Amino acid sequence: MKVCIVSDSHDNRFLLKAAVEDAKQRGAEAVLHCGDVVAPTTLRILNPIGLPVHVIHGNNTGDMYSMARLSHDPDSVIQYHGQDAGLELAGRKIFIVHYPHYARAMATTGEWDLVGCGHDHRALIEPIVNIRGGHTLYVNPGTVGGVGAEPTYAMGNLDTLEFEILPVPVGESLQVNKVSVTPHD
Repeated sequence: MKVCIVSDSHDNRFLLKAAVEDAKQRGAEAVLHCGDVVAPTTLRILNPIGLPVHVIHGNNTGDMYSMARLSHDPDSVIQYHGQDAGLELAGRKIFIVHYPHYARAMATTGEWDLVGCGHDHRALIEPIVNIRGGHTLYVNPGTVGGVGAEPTYAMGNLDTLEFEILPVPVGESLQVNKVSVTPHD
């Protein structure tokens, strides 16, 4: 099963949509959003794409009540999990959280095959040695919203745990706002 991992969309619905559409064309069957959506209405743009979206809120929480309501709409593909989520997809145990330090700590437990995060807008994929003598894959897709960095997302295969960072395809009609942002810890 192929999945798309995004984070830090910061209300940029156009870049979020472009990333998820690109991922779907590459075979993605689900989306994991590692937080900082901000306005829940940003996610509505994903409904027509039809992939299930697992999302957490991050430190820019926006309206959590509306996020919960959106996820309970019968026509919504959105599944809102709160501040973090433990999921099982394609037989893989996945943990998503917004903060890299929290993600690294969860990866070291050895309870997860993959841990995804965001927050610092720095795309990175690396295996982390866990206390069970194995490795847990750590995936930070960067900022899909293009805040302070080029817009990126992660795409990968849960069967093989092979992931890559991809640029969000930006057409001429989309402008990326390269504003420097220092995330709050």
